Amino acid sequence: MQDEARGEARAFWLREPGVGEIRDVALPEPGPGDVVVRTLRSAVSRGTESLVFGGRVPTSQYDVMRAPFQDGDFPGPVKYGYLNVGLVEAGPADLVGRTVFCLHPHQTTYVVPADAVTVVPDGVPVRRAVLAGIVETALNALWDQPPLLGDRIDVVGAGVLGCSVARLASRVPGTTVTLVDVDPARAAVAEALGVGFATPGEASGDCDLVVHTSATSAGLQRSLDLLAPEGTVLELSWYGDEPTTVSLGGSFHSGRLNLRASQVGRVAPARRDRRTTSERLALALELLRDDAFDCLLTGESDFEALPEVMPRLVSRELPALCHAVTYGAPSDEEVPCSA
Repeated sequence: MQDEARGEARAFWLREPGVGEIRDVALPEPGPGDVVVRTLRSAVSRGTESLVFGGRVPTSQYDVMRAPFQDGDFPGPVKYGYLNVGLVEAGPADLVGRTVFCLHPHQTTYVVPADAVTVVPDGVPVRRAVLAGIVETALNALWDQPPLLGDRIDVVGAGVLGCSVARLASRVPGTTVTLVDVDPARAAVAEALGVGFATPGEASGDCDLVVHTSATSAGLQRSLDLLAPEGTVLELSWYGDEPTTVSLGGSFHSGRLNLRASQVGRVAPARRDRRTTSERLALALELLRDDAFDCLLTGESDFEALPEVMPRLVSRELPALCHAVTYGAPSDEEVPCSA
């Protein structure tokens, strides 16, 4: 911490596709409206960060896919990430000592404007708060295509985003929600979330809504096949530069099926005039009071090990749902969520 007291920190950088490293970075001098945050935990967004790590961001999306506090440019060197929980050590008096979430890359300490952090509510432990960016994406998706009471809903792809969508959708009264995944082991996760489970071949279909998160052509095709007439597939996957194929013959036209995209970069149109991105993130953190989300926290490693760990996450040698990065921080019991 002595180096950081002199205005330095350590950050994870992608030096080139497939190669990560820890770098010393200079911290800017905080301004009157800034906060200095010491990171307690961050997390790896398996889908997007895997594509970034592999250098698979299409050139046309370089500007669109920039993270809020990204340094460098795609395909590298680049500092990328957006699931970070830390402790405010300096800044406005009402924030000092508070635990906050920020869309910041993996870095030991950072300086950002005070309005870029969101206070973690009481009752949300630090380890669970790293899911806020994922739950925010799920929340925005269900604003894009709100489930109706009594809907039959399948979520194809039981990664951390699909699981978060399933949990939120299951809270709508009368809904029947099923997670669909090629890995039968995800049945235990579905049970912990209070939803059903099926492999793609077992899923019964006739759904009012299917949410697709697997980022595979096969998953998208199965999602369309599972729809009832005039049902909707909500596509949350980002494929990077991966070609995607789907058959739109069969019942796609005769069944008047709908396929629409959802993306978290902007608030869904249904709420855009009444909710800011800050309000959306604050709501996502409130939703994380739900203990059921703990089942998504399935792996962790030390920050300094990220250059070795990231390739194993991308290759799925480490099969974690949400992989947390620790920074030698105190336990949740020792770090209050609010002053």
